[in-house]
Amino acid sequence: MVYRTQNRRTGGMRRRRGGFRWQLMLLFAIGAGIYYFANQKTVPYTGRKQLRTMKPAAEMQLGLQSYQQILSDNRENLVQSGPVVDAVREIGARIARAASDEDPGFDWAFNVIESEQANAFALPGGYTAVYTGLIPIAENEDGLAVIMGHEVAHALAHHGAERMAQQNMQRIVGAGVSMGAGGMDFGAQKAVMGIFGGISQYGFALPFSRKHESEADEIGLLLVARACYDPREAPKLWERMGAAGGPTPPEFGSTHPAPATRVADFERMMPAMIDVYNQSCPDKIR
Repeated sequence: MVYRTQNRRTGGMRRRRGGFRWQLMLLFAIGAGIYYFANQKTVPYTGRKQLRTMKPAAEMQLGLQSYQQILSDNRENLVQSGPVVDAVREIGARIARAASDEDPGFDWAFNVIESEQANAFALPGGYTAVYTGLIPIAENEDGLAVIMGHEVAHALAHHGAERMAQQNMQRIVGAGVSMGAGGMDFGAQKAVMGIFGGISQYGFALPFSRKHESEADEIGLLLVARACYDPREAPKLWERMGAAGGPTPPEFGSTHPAPATRVADFERMMPAMIDVYNQSCPDKIR
């Protein structure tokens, strides 16, 4: 009888697991805080503080490598000449001049890729490409300038490097959560990590992605106005983008603001942008 009681007690002790170890979590949280505050930089144009560890030269080297790979993969689809190429390179040159005050030494390049994709990108270093599927939606040079200004703004604002640094911080916190939950039973660990994943995705990663998009809209529109393209094309463009894109997920679950949100933001910014346009382009005062 005594033997069975001891066995039950021993078995109970083996099955019992501890709770969440907050001390470990606190250590990792302190480490994440130190990482965050020790690597603060200022975003050009907006003055926002961002988490960034990569040097601009390293960003540009990665940008060049990625760009060369993309061009190599699309060698047969590169558009070498024609009105679209001329327009993209003229717009790019004017936007680059407009960005010269905050240009960290970009080696600007502008290319056109034949594709049905309605897409464009600019990598760190100013390495830019426009896919021909975007041209009908842009409709005109002002619309194309809004698109290209937005993409260039991502590169100038170091958004790629900021995302990498944010992901590193998430990994630090995630490691703390995982170790803190290490003494719990498997089901509890899984639940804790699931909650952390949801908070990390919907409370951190997606809002920051939308912030980047909104910031690129603001910086891009400023460059467009400085480059003497009509900023008032921006809300019209995003109305067309919204119509072309079809149904979109709820904004809280998306990496981008809803088209209607972007249109409203552009309308809010428009008086200041028209002032910039008029000051930069006195022969085109609206």
